[in-house]
Amino acid sequence: MFPAMIVADYQDLCGECPVWNPEDGTVEWIDCVGQKFFRLHWAGRQSSVVKEDLAINGFRRNRQGGYVITNNEGVWLWNGEDKLTLIAAEADGSKCQMNDCVADAQGRLLAGSCFYNPGAGYELGKLLRVDTDGKVSVVDDGFHLANGLGFSPDGGTLYFTDSAARRIYAYDYETTHGSTRNRRVFVQVPKEEGLPDGLAVDRDGFVWSAQWYGSCIMRYDPEGKVERRVPIPAKQVSSLTFGGPELTDIFVTSAGQSEIMPIMPPGYDPKTGYFGGALFHLNLGIAGQPPYETDITL
Repeated sequence: MFPAMIVADYQDLCGECPVWNPEDGTVEWIDCVGQKFFRLHWAGRQSSVVKEDLAINGFRRNRQGGYVITNNEGVWLWNGEDKLTLIAAEADGSKCQMNDCVADAQGRLLAGSCFYNPGAGYELGKLLRVDTDGKVSVVDDGFHLANGLGFSPDGGTLYFTDSAARRIYAYDYETTHGSTRNRRVFVQVPKEEGLPDGLAVDRDGFVWSAQWYGSCIMRYDPEGKVERRVPIPAKQVSSLTFGGPELTDIFVTSAGQSEIMPIMPPGYDPKTGYFGGALFHLNLGIAGQPPYETDITL
C-alpha cells in the first residue's frame, strides 16, 4: 500500500524543489528539465503552469517580492514574470552552475554548485552563501553532485546533500553571520538504496530525504539513524516539502525522464516501470516547519 496520492500531473521530466507558501496556501515547484514553474492552490486542489521557458534548478520566495532562483548560469532575482536580474555568475573564480538551494532565518540563500559528469573529469562543486546584499561567498567545497539543503528547527544545524557521494552532511550553523563549522557525515546512504536528493526537516528535527532510484522518502532521527521509510510509487523521487494548514501535508516531486548514471543501485532497471513526473501528496500527521524566505536586495 502506498500512502501517497497524485495531486497534480504535468508529466514533469524532472520535477524538483517543492516549496510551501503559507501566505496564500500554495505549493510551488518546477520541472527543471522541461523549464516550467507550477503552482497548486491546495484548498481548491487547482494547479497551473505559471511560467514556461525559464531555467530554474532551485528557488525561494524573496521578501522584497518575486523570487531568488538558481540555474546553470548563476543566481538571479526574478520578479515572477519576465524580469531577471543577475546576482552572481561566479564566485572565487568558479562558475555559479547552481542546483538546489534554501533560505536561512536571516534571509540569506545557501546553494550548491554542481559540475557532475560521470563520463569525464569534472570540477568539484562548492557550497555558496548569498548574503542579503547580494554578496556571494564560498562556504565549503569538494562536492560531486550538490543537492538538497535544510535547517534544524533551531537553525543551528545546516544539512547539505551530495547525491553522488550518497551523503547528507551536517554543519554547525551560526545564524548571525551565516558561518559554518564542523562538517560531518550525518547519513551515509548504502549503495543498495537510492540516491539522497531533496531534503526537508520536520518540527521535531527529523530529516526527510527523497531517494532518487529508491521509490521512497526516508526519515532520519537527529542522530542520523533511519526512523522510517515511506514508499512513493515512482522510481525517481526527487524532493519534498511540508505544507497545508497544519504543516502536516507532505508534497513530493518526481521525475519522468529516466536518468542513467553509474551510481545507480545494483539491480536497478532504468528502462522499464514508472519513473515519475507527478506531484504526490500524503499526510502522516507529522508537522514540518514553515519555509524561510530570502531577503536579498541589490
